Amino acid sequence: MGRGDEREVSHQPDQVRADVGSWPTGRLLSVAARVVESRFDEVLNELGLTHAGLIVLHHLADGPLAQRELAALCRVTDQTMSRTIDRLDRSGHVTRCPDTRDRRRTLVEITPAGRDVLAVARREEQESESLLGAVEDYDHFRRQLITLIAAATRTR
Repeated sequence: MGRGDEREVSHQPDQVRADVGSWPTGRLLSVAARVVESRFDEVLNELGLTHAGLIVLHHLADGPLAQRELAALCRVTDQTMSRTIDRLDRSGHVTRCPDTRDRRRTLVEITPAGRDVLAVARREEQESESLLGAVEDYDHFRRQLITLIAAATRTR
C-alpha cells in the first residue's frame, strides 16, 4: 500500500473497515503506523517540530541532559543529535547551558516554550480523531504496543 493508497483509504472509512478485516495483523500494524505517522507529521509541522525534536523534548521534560546522553536515549549519532538540538534551539524550544558539575560539558534544557509545544503535541496525539483519539483506551493501547515491540525485539 503506497502513500496514494493511504490518502484514498482515509476518505472511505466504512469501505476500509470492511476490507481490512481480512488483512493479517502485520499488515494492519504497518498501514496503521504509516497513516498515523503521516497525519502526525502534519500536526508536528504546524507546531514547528519534527519527530526527532519531539522525542528530544520528551526526554528533556524531566530535566537537562548532555547531548551525548540525549543521543543515546534517542538512539541516534551525536552528529544527528547536534542538528536536532540546533533546530530546537533556533526555534526557542531548548537552550544550552554549562554543566555546573563539569564545566567541560554542556547541558540541553527544555524552555517554557518547549514545554508548551510538547504538551500540545501530546494532547494532539491522544485526542485528535485523525490520530490516536480514535482508540478507545489510549493508555491500554500504548501498553499493548510496548509489550508487542518488546516481545518482537527480544533476541532469540
